[in-house]
Amino acid sequence: MTKAAHPPIFDGHNDVLLRLWEGGPDAHAGFAEGSDGHIDLPRAREGGFAGGFFAIFVPGGIELDMTQFESAAYDIPMPAPLSQDEGWCVTRAQADILLALEAQGALAVCRSVSDIRAAMDAGIVAAILHIEGAEAIGPDLEELDTLYDLGLRSVGPVWSRDTIFAHGVPFRFPSDGDIGPGLTEHGKRLVARANVLGMVVDTSHLNVAGFWDVAETNTPLVATHSNAHAICPSSRNLTDVQLRAIGETRGIVGLNFGTGFLRPDGQMKQDGAMDWVIRHLDHMIALAGEDHVALGSDFDGALVPQEIGSVAGLGAVRDVMDAAGYGDDLIARICHRNWLDALQRIWGA
Repeated sequence: MTKAAHPPIFDGHNDVLLRLWEGGPDAHAGFAEGSDGHIDLPRAREGGFAGGFFAIFVPGGIELDMTQFESAAYDIPMPAPLSQDEGWCVTRAQADILLALEAQGALAVCRSVSDIRAAMDAGIVAAILHIEGAEAIGPDLEELDTLYDLGLRSVGPVWSRDTIFAHGVPFRFPSDGDIGPGLTEHGKRLVARANVLGMVVDTSHLNVAGFWDVAETNTPLVATHSNAHAICPSSRNLTDVQLRAIGETRGIVGLNFGTGFLRPDGQMKQDGAMDWVIRHLDHMIALAGEDHVALGSDFDGALVPQEIGSVAGLGAVRDVMDAAGYGDDLIARICHRNWLDALQRIWGA
């Protein structure tokens, strides 16, 4: 496959808003002109990055020691829950960054599939506003509606720490995600309200019980950035039963580029991680189906294979699919069409 034939990539997850928020006011210019992170406009154009889910994440002073992920087994304690005040302050600040980038013409905040298609046709980065962990939202859900009005179209009830809505999984290897209880009563109301609004409910980071609670709402199951537990037995990855359920509900799962979720030894090391990309894709496709697997890079939030490096290296992902004999139609589906079709089913527009 030649570079000219490469389809654009619409991606299920990035943390560029966190990086820009941590970088201060001058970081905005870095997005448009070039930066040290994974995503900026010059490299997006080079790699054929058409857009994706731009996550808001509240770090709460988290400092992960990456050497912990180099052990044969690890179990990193989850951080304490955050206050809603802290969650709201940071969430609104990161949302304002995305809206400022739109005002500058750097991207388009998309609220419908037609918005995404229009942006892609115009060569503008298409951004879906997403929250990874609902710390900003109170039990009355008022903030969910406020954020929806700002453009929020996807919500993950938890990151790897508990909220009033649900329980996340720790960074634990080897382990599955069958850890603790499911959605709280507040969480069930959050999911119900999100379904009424036509929002994506992201099950990445949810524990197994929470995943099945979401499944009971009869919505397409979505895991924006998760891999196959059968290949890499991380608590963050999905079991075969979960992958089948995603396909059966006409949902979607996005392949996470994070090396610790790709490598079967769970190591956060770049060497050899690219070898496992196609193994995960093969497995997820076999269980969820060709129409229900896509990409969810975790750019600016994870260590990715050195062959990818940044959005500029997305051609390496397309190339491994081509070398595996996927064919142009399947590659295009995984690169962007499956995401757009799934969003059409969930958003209805």
